[in-house]
Amino acid sequence: MRQLDHFPSCTTVMCRILAILVLVTASWSAWAESTVATGDAESWAEYVELPAPDPSRENQIQNGLSQLLSDYQIKHRPDGFTSFDRTAYKIVDRSGLESGAAINFEFDPAIHRITVNRLHIIRDGVVLDRLPQTKFDVFRREKDAERGIFDGRLSAYADIGEVRVGDIIDIAKTVERTPIVGKGLLYDRIAVQWYEPVALLREKLIWPTSMPLHVRGVRAYAASPTATNGSDTVYSWEFHNPNPAKRQDNLPPDRLDYGYVELTSTMNWQDIVDAVLPHYQTAEDLPSDFAAKIDDIAKRFPTAEDRLVEATRLVQDEIRYVSLSMGAGSYIPRDPATVVASGFGDCKDKALLLASSLKRLGIEAYPALTDIDRGYALGDALPALGAFDHVIVKAVIGGKVYWLDATNYLQGGRAQDMVSPDFGFALPMVPSGASMEKIERQIYPEPTTFIDERFEFPKTPGAPLTLAVTTTYRDRDADTMRYRLASESISKLSDTYLEYYNRQYAGMTSDRPAISSDDRDRNVVIVTEAYQLPAAALDKEKLASAFELKADLGVENFPTPSAVGRTAPVYVGRSVYKRHRATVTNLRARFSGPAGLIDILKPYAELRTNWSSTPSEFEISWTLKTPADQVPATEVADYLKTVEEMKRSMWLTYDFSYVDPVAGQKDTSPEASTTVVAFAAMVLLVLSFVMVQQVRLLLARRRNAGIS
Repeated sequence: MRQLDHFPSCTTVMCRILAILVLVTASWSAWAESTVATGDAESWAEYVELPAPDPSRENQIQNGLSQLLSDYQIKHRPDGFTSFDRTAYKIVDRSGLESGAAINFEFDPAIHRITVNRLHIIRDGVVLDRLPQTKFDVFRREKDAERGIFDGRLSAYADIGEVRVGDIIDIAKTVERTPIVGKGLLYDRIAVQWYEPVALLREKLIWPTSMPLHVRGVRAYAASPTATNGSDTVYSWEFHNPNPAKRQDNLPPDRLDYGYVELTSTMNWQDIVDAVLPHYQTAEDLPSDFAAKIDDIAKRFPTAEDRLVEATRLVQDEIRYVSLSMGAGSYIPRDPATVVASGFGDCKDKALLLASSLKRLGIEAYPALTDIDRGYALGDALPALGAFDHVIVKAVIGGKVYWLDATNYLQGGRAQDMVSPDFGFALPMVPSGASMEKIERQIYPEPTTFIDERFEFPKTPGAPLTLAVTTTYRDRDADTMRYRLASESISKLSDTYLEYYNRQYAGMTSDRPAISSDDRDRNVVIVTEAYQLPAAALDKEKLASAFELKADLGVENFPTPSAVGRTAPVYVGRSVYKRHRATVTNLRARFSGPAGLIDILKPYAELRTNWSSTPSEFEISWTLKTPADQVPATEVADYLKTVEEMKRSMWLTYDFSYVDPVAGQKDTSPEASTTVVAFAAMVLLVLSFVMVQQVRLLLARRRNAGIS
């Protein structure tokens, strides 16, 4: 497959990581002092009686564990809140011994203080207290280190010890949470069903009556019984033996495959902005060397639009991406002077630096909160700090809005056609009137990838077949290819492309390495390739008589989830607009497109196929667009059939060894013989029909003559 790789190479990232290893190591020693305490739960926490499971759902139990209880309780504190989390399950078979004999959880030592309150094994009705003898090991595991992201989270692990099939494990812990920002804010999502049977899902919140919570149910009943306890209101939910949810893959960003209740302490996005805005004040004074570069942009580029582009490229290209999201670094950006001095920063750091640079150039600009994976869900989201994992920049010139992602690298285009980040929605951090704003999805007037292959069959015996390939990348695909060319050697890229063609045409060799050209301002990258297939390989494999033409449009990337029991839409991903053309020359016959060739036109996919032919040349072209990004659940079965149909349309086989007969010469090809036989049969059928009609007419005349 020749499609673009959207991930950076590990080698490049590891070089980046090694360069900052000393800085990171300095902060690692702090985690060694973090421990998991043991002790009693606070007096407000409530232990409920363990429920009995529904015996009718035994055949739905997963991993050998029968889930009995999930109980989550929250109490407000002036500087945050405390949670009490209790889980109980029964080990029902051997597999449950593997998954149920240990405790493992993550926490952030900067904001969490953990106390384990209970570790009981209930065996044949007898309670065995294992907490006093249990030791918790705490270790650090940076899951995203290869991507240059360090979050400082810790993992706690403890082995429960000897457990048996039939044991009930009852675990409870208290987490004291002291947020770094937004101490008075709360958002919580309560699942009303799991993917497996559970006897009781329970949640209780004790929250100040003066700070009422806002509750919403999504495919769930949201009403909560409430009670007053002094100055607090107690909210509670209980779901007994809920129907297990069916796990569904490829969901749209705004859809979960289970019902839930969500609640928030505010319905005003400005409250979310106010929690972080003091840390996102743009800098008026930038380091002198960096300020000189910004001032030089102002001198060389008179228009605000050009200044915006040049400042964005400066921050994107010269400040590399590394995220030290440990403690306060998870929420608070470093000041621009520190970022410039270190030469690296994460999305928060780079967004604040870019906004500061644009303001120095006289351009209105604000950092804005968004989410990379679930940004399209923000339009209908309840206000919450946890709704975001990324920061971009909103800039305004003459009333026109530009969305900029400072973590991009080598982005092309000028202001009028720079590719906006495809995150759906963003929340600009402004002093007043903050609201969620839509990032308009760009519509591309021409394919973002166009692969043009030209095959030339040999004119003389012994000559090779040649293949010239020109691939034109535009807009976002040009940005991706530009990054790939910067991070991957042209030799490796050439080898990858040669391997692709060798899988189709055994024996193919490369004439030269791939050649690239880049017009960054137009945001167009062109890559050319040249190959030969020696005559010996062409003859040995008899490729001419079964020659394959394959469109590489990424159709295999369409998701194909099961349609059985599907209740949610299928998310097909971001919009696609690609074209692939194959031209075959030096032929000795006319060829046509495949029989029954029709365009596939669906709301979620449009595949158009066109062909043309002359006595010596055949050309076929495929164009793929995806107008909609999701398929309704009621249309999934038809969608899956369409994907298979598109896949079949991508691969055609021709007998290019066929030669048209010379005028007056008998055509002895299999196709011609079949045509002659079919024509002769048709003539005989017509003559037989005429003879039968003549006999019937003669008999009729004779019968009529006898009556008279």
